Amino acid sequence: MALVYVARSAALTKWASDVGQGKQIFKLAVAGNEAEAKAAIAAGWGGETDWKLIQSKEVEGLDEETAVARLTRREKVIDPTYYPRLKGAAGVFRITLTNVQNALLVAKAMTADEPLTDVKVKPKDIADYMIRNAIA
Repeated sequence: MALVYVARSAALTKWASDVGQGKQIFKLAVAGNEAEAKAAIAAGWGGETDWKLIQSKEVEGLDEETAVARLTRREKVIDPTYYPRLKGAAGVFRITLTNVQNALLVAKAMTADEPLTDVKVKPKDIADYMIRNAIA
């Protein structure tokens, strides 16, 4: 089984904000197991080692290229060849909060248990959104 996970770096987020990419920068990756994921997060990407695991989910038969391609249909991937700081780190995404809010509102409307109000998006909600779109 593969482990799809989402990580975030505060330092890389600050850099992305400075270069015009916004503050909602997350890394989607796939590892063979939890130990491999933790080792990759500890090693870091983009010259930063302050990456934190936000969310993970085990799925059957999914590789990183497929997961990134599926999420690219909905969100903008930051090109690692255009930004030398990323140095070949594929799977770094700039997430649009409106898309996440819309997905949360639709999910709320489908349950009909709660009234439809403004949705406050948390990093865990963004990670769930990314993983859902990467495996679908």
